[in-house]
Amino acid sequence: MKKIFGLLGMAVLGGAVALGGYKMFFGNEVIVKNTVSQPLQTVTASYNPVLNKASSIANSIDFTIAAENSVHAVVHVKNTAIRTQVNPLDMFFGNSNGGRQYEQVGTGSGVIISQDGYIVTNNHVIDGAADLEITLNNKQKYKAKLIGTDKENDIALLKIDADMDLPYIPFANSDNIKIGEWVLAVGNPYNLTSTVTAGIVSAKGRDLEGNTAIDSFIQTDAAVNPGNSGGALVNTRGELVGINTAITSKTGSFIGYSFAVPSNIAKKVIDDLLEYGAVQEAILGINVDSSNDDIDGVKIASVTEDGGAKNADLKSGDIIMKVNDVKISKFSELRGQLTAKRPGENVSITVDRDGDVITKTVKLGKKNYFLSRSLNVTLKDLTKKDLKKYDISGGAKILKNGNRNLDYYGVKEGYIITKINKKEVLDANAAAKAIDASYGSGTPIYIEVINLKGEVERYAFR
Repeated sequence: MKKIFGLLGMAVLGGAVALGGYKMFFGNEVIVKNTVSQPLQTVTASYNPVLNKASSIANSIDFTIAAENSVHAVVHVKNTAIRTQVNPLDMFFGNSNGGRQYEQVGTGSGVIISQDGYIVTNNHVIDGAADLEITLNNKQKYKAKLIGTDKENDIALLKIDADMDLPYIPFANSDNIKIGEWVLAVGNPYNLTSTVTAGIVSAKGRDLEGNTAIDSFIQTDAAVNPGNSGGALVNTRGELVGINTAITSKTGSFIGYSFAVPSNIAKKVIDDLLEYGAVQEAILGINVDSSNDDIDGVKIASVTEDGGAKNADLKSGDIIMKVNDVKISKFSELRGQLTAKRPGENVSITVDRDGDVITKTVKLGKKNYFLSRSLNVTLKDLTKKDLKKYDISGGAKILKNGNRNLDYYGVKEGYIITKINKKEVLDANAAAKAIDASYGSGTPIYIEVINLKGEVERYAFR
C-alpha cells in the first residue's frame, strides 16, 4: 500500500514540475478551438461576365436537334434538260438539219417549306429543265411542277403532290441572325443523301465581286459543295435562315466560304410568285452616291420621281443609317432590306442629315425599269401618256442601250418595244424576260419597235 501511494506521489510531483517548466518558458495562456478551413479565394484578371455566359451557351449547343428538324425536309433535285448539238460543218455548208438532241442531267438540292409539297431551290438548279424529279430523304421519288422563278435573286418554287403530309422547315427572320452564330448547311452534295455540315455566320450583307444580281448574301464557313445549291441554311433550332447558293472556288469545291440567299428575301420572292406570278420589286426612289467608301451608311446622291423618298422629304446628302431599326452600313445591306419588301409598304428610314438624326416614314414605290442582261438594254414601263399617244396597250421603252446590234440598225434610247418574237409585250419586266429567254440561244430574235417619229420598225438578228 505504501508502495502505491509512493508511485502516485511521484506522478503528481512530475506533473507539477512539467507545468511549472511550461509556465516558466511560455508564461501565456493557450486556448485551443475547433476550426474549419476556408477555401482559397481567387480573382480572375480582366473578368467579363459575358464571356462566362458565352461559355455556358457554347457548352449547351446541340446540333442534333437542328439536324433532326431539317434533314428530312431537304430533298434531291434532278434536272433533265434537252440540248441540241449542231455539227459546225453543217452550219458552214448550210446543210443544218436542226442538230442532234440529247439529254443533259443536273442535280442540286431543295427545301420543303410546307407540308403540302411546296419546295424552294435555286433558279440555276432548275434552269432550262424539261423534266424535274424530286427524291425525298426516304428515297421516295416524285415529279415536280415549276410554279415560278426569279432569276434576279436565284430563287425557284416547285410543287410535288404526295399522298402524305411532308416534313418541312419553318422560316426564321434572317435579320435576327448574328455574326458568329452557329448554322448548319443541309444539302445533297455529290449526289449523296441529305448531308449536314456546321459552321458560323462569317458576314452578312455580303456583296460578291462581279455578281450583278444578289448582293446581300449571308456568308458562312459551313462546307458547301457541288449539289448543295438550293439546300437549307438553318439555325440551331432547325429554322430556315437562308438558301445555300454559291461558293468562291478555283477548283469547284469548297475552300472555306459559302453564301446563302437570306430567308427574308427567299420568303418574299415565294410569296410574290404565289400571289402575283412575278416578283414585285420595291424601290425607295433614290440614286446612291458611291464615291466615298468610308461612310458608315448609304449616302443619297439625288431623289427621283418614282419612289416615296421625295414625298417623305428625304434629301440629297442624307446618309441612310437604319431601315426599320436594322442598321445599314453599306448599299448591299440597304438592297437586302428593300428586296424583302413589297411596293406600297411603309418603312421607317433613319438618316444622318448634317449631324442631325432624323427618322422618316417612306412608302415604297414599284420598280418600273428592268435590265435584259443578254441584250444589255435597260427597259422602262410606259406611262399612261405613252400608251395613249401611240394607242397601244403595253410595251417597254429603251432607257439605256448597250447592244452593238441595236446600234448597227439604228435603234436608239427612247424607242418602244411592242413585240418580241411576234408576241405583244405587256411591260418592261415581261420584255426583259422574253428577250433573255430567246436571245443568244442561236435562233433569231424578232423585235418590233416604235421609233422616235412614231413609225413601226421590225428587226431580226441573232
